[in-house]
Amino acid sequence: MSEPGLAMGDLAARTGVAEGTLRMWERRHEFPVPERLPSGHRRYRESDVELVLRVVHEREAGLSLAAAISRARESAAEPERSIFAGLRRQRPELQPIRLRKFALLALTRGIEDESCARAERPLLFGSFQRERFYRQSERRWRDFARTAALALVFADFERTRHPAGGAVELPVDRAGPLTREWAVVCDAPGHAVCLAGVELPSVSSGRDLARTFEVIWSVDPAVVRVVTDICLGLARQSDPELAERADRGRVRSVPPLEEQLRLAAAITTRTLGRLG
Repeated sequence: MSEPGLAMGDLAARTGVAEGTLRMWERRHEFPVPERLPSGHRRYRESDVELVLRVVHEREAGLSLAAAISRARESAAEPERSIFAGLRRQRPELQPIRLRKFALLALTRGIEDESCARAERPLLFGSFQRERFYRQSERRWRDFARTAALALVFADFERTRHPAGGAVELPVDRAGPLTREWAVVCDAPGHAVCLAGVELPSVSSGRDLARTFEVIWSVDPAVVRVVTDICLGLARQSDPELAERADRGRVRSVPPLEEQLRLAAAITTRTLGRLG
C-alpha cells in the first residue's frame, strides 16, 4: 500500500460497525480483506469504507449477511459503464419516472440552483450526452466550479480538458451508454442530491423539448453515494489520478434526515416555479 491505510478502529468509527463484528465478517466470509503489516495489524483502504457501508445498507434492506456481502463485492468488481443502469442495478427498488425534456430541464435547474445556494465545497458531476449540450450550460457550470471542491462533466468531448476556472471535461465512449444519459450529482457535507436519466428511443417529432427520459432523482444520501461512486469509476477511465484525489477528499458524513427533507421540498418548489 502506498499509504498507511485505515486501522480497524478507524474503519469501525467510519462505518459504525463494531470491531468484533468486522473480525467475525472476516473470519466467516473473508470480508473485508485487510492488508497485514509486518506487526500483524490490519490496514484497510478507503474503498473498504464504502464496501462495509454497502453491506450495512443491504442488511437494513432485509438481505442476509452473505447476500449483502455478495452484492457489495459485485458492485466493486467491475466499474459501471452507465450511470442510470448502474444505479438501477445496485438499487433495484428505485422506480424511475418518465419526463419530457422540458420537465427534466426544470428539475435539473432546480437541483443545480438549490445546490449552488446551499452546498459548501461540493463534489459535482454532470452528464450531458453531447459536447454541444454542455456548451449551452458551460457558463452555469463555470460558476458552480468556482465554489466546488471539484466539478467534472461527461460528454463526447474530443479529449480530457482541465480548463482554468471551469469543470473538468471527461470524454465518453461515443458508442457507449453515456451518450444517451443525463445526470447531475451534488455530494457535499450536509447536502446530497442526485439525478440520473436515460433518453428513450422515439420517433423524432422535430421538437427538442419533447424528447422523453426515464429519470430517478433522490436526496437519500445512500443513493447519492452510489451514484458518486459510479461517476468516480467512470472518471478513473479518463483521469485515474484526478478520480483518486476526488475520492480521498470526499466527506462521507451523512446529512441529517430533516435537512434532506427540506432539500427535497426546496428543489420541488424551484422546479414547480420553473414549470409554472
